[in-house]
Amino acid sequence: MKVVITDPIADAGVERLREAGHIVETEYEAEGEELLDVVADANALIVRSGTTVDASVFEAADDLVVVGRAGIGVDNIDIDAATEHGVIVANAPDPNVRATAEHTIGMLFAAARSIPQAHQRLKAGEWAKGDYLGTEINDKTLGIVGLGRVGQQVAKKCDSLGMDLVAFDPYIPEERAEKLGVELVEDLDECLRAGDFITIHTPLTPETEGLIGAEEFELLDGGYVVNCARGGIIDEDALADAVLQGNVDGAALDVYKTEPLPEDSPLLEVDEIVTTPHLGASTESAQTDVALLTADQVIAALNQEPVTHALNAPSVDESTFGQIQPYIDIAETAGRVATQMLDGRISTVEVTYSGEIAEEDIELVTASALKGIFEPLQWKVNAVNAEKVANDRGVEVIESKTRQAEDFQSVVRVTVGNDDNEVHVDGTLFADNEPRIVRIDDFRVDAIPYGRMLVVDNYDEPGAIGHVGTILGEHEINIAGMFNGRETIGGEAMTVYNLDDQVPEEVIDELESDERIIKVTQITLQERDEEEE
Repeated sequence: MKVVITDPIADAGVERLREAGHIVETEYEAEGEELLDVVADANALIVRSGTTVDASVFEAADDLVVVGRAGIGVDNIDIDAATEHGVIVANAPDPNVRATAEHTIGMLFAAARSIPQAHQRLKAGEWAKGDYLGTEINDKTLGIVGLGRVGQQVAKKCDSLGMDLVAFDPYIPEERAEKLGVELVEDLDECLRAGDFITIHTPLTPETEGLIGAEEFELLDGGYVVNCARGGIIDEDALADAVLQGNVDGAALDVYKTEPLPEDSPLLEVDEIVTTPHLGASTESAQTDVALLTADQVIAALNQEPVTHALNAPSVDESTFGQIQPYIDIAETAGRVATQMLDGRISTVEVTYSGEIAEEDIELVTASALKGIFEPLQWKVNAVNAEKVANDRGVEVIESKTRQAEDFQSVVRVTVGNDDNEVHVDGTLFADNEPRIVRIDDFRVDAIPYGRMLVVDNYDEPGAIGHVGTILGEHEINIAGMFNGRETIGGEAMTVYNLDDQVPEEVIDELESDERIIKVTQITLQERDEEEE
């Protein structure tokens, strides 16, 4: 498959993609219409912060499966548009987390001890020992705005430095903060008032843009501000003014609203503000690890395997995936069968997990069930946008679990319904993870869920099954397998036929013309892999 890279990444990542058999094209200068042209036939796109991936990119790239962000921040990617088009967005946070946390600690010391300023004056021939009276970090309070991955790493390191820790993050459980030795405060103002040092670790979103401005700097009453997160969170003009006026003792910034930082930026005019050119993730090991992690996630997405850092799709770790993988296909198949058997529109979906599977992380399995339900309706859907498609179409989705399972170790039941009726289909695994459809509504069956199936509701009367076999035979439609279940002797029955050929509509009409036949439904499923034949 074709992978387009529009921002430079380490060679190790490019090589990993090529070793996996993918065609890799680097288009580092592409933007605007040229960018739309280069992604038109791409299956994957890898970017850093330099490429804007907006709705127009997804509209131009019909074959796009995944966008890999070689780094943490994804404010340059329209995730809603990606989800709308069923494209996975995945970032590579872990390597950058370590590097950015370390850079933050360096910036804390640089600001507190005026290290860059003293260095420059010494290089210029000045021995300015008496001009710099530093601030010790030990026993000071660090206010952390955003206690995510980087914020937590910074907290751990600063705790070892003897700092007291407070944090503002409305999305972090108090129990998690307590384990880190961090006091979680209720609002930003309280965090700013408490901190001798303030460090920013939030993503750039509409909610956080301009989060800290002139009013917030007045709350600091001295102290230092460090931002190695994203530009635009801090009002840079207000910061420069606050330092000049003495409301803030100093600052250290690695990120800016406009990058590269303009030469006329007021930040560059204030000696007490340390500036670095977005170096947070600029370590050799981080760049290599980020490239490899991004490549691995792109490869996984193209192989339809779980993506560990997907931001808009269900994801599981590798150990869990081994447990749920067989049920992903069976859930999708059960969904396909159910939706093709229901008369009328779908208004409700329920996916029920019984037995051992109920103990697992099954978000990806549910998404696959929705994919199976919606695809026969010719809705553009995959595991990425299945939940959104359901919401947009007004379909209520319910997920339930029970540890009890009759007859089998694990069962996935998919139920689709509307105001008039509902259909439920049960799937499970036999020996060697062989999938089976084992129940349709109230009928126990044993159907192999591949290829073409014919589901026949009939009265349990002599000759009913023979009639079906005769008609199919007359039209040279071969029966590969047959599975029959009934409620009671002489009552209603259901027979599932696996067929080698498609059944024309006129043949279905002929089958239903017999008074013993209640209803005939043709089901189209995925073909069995050649290795399994």
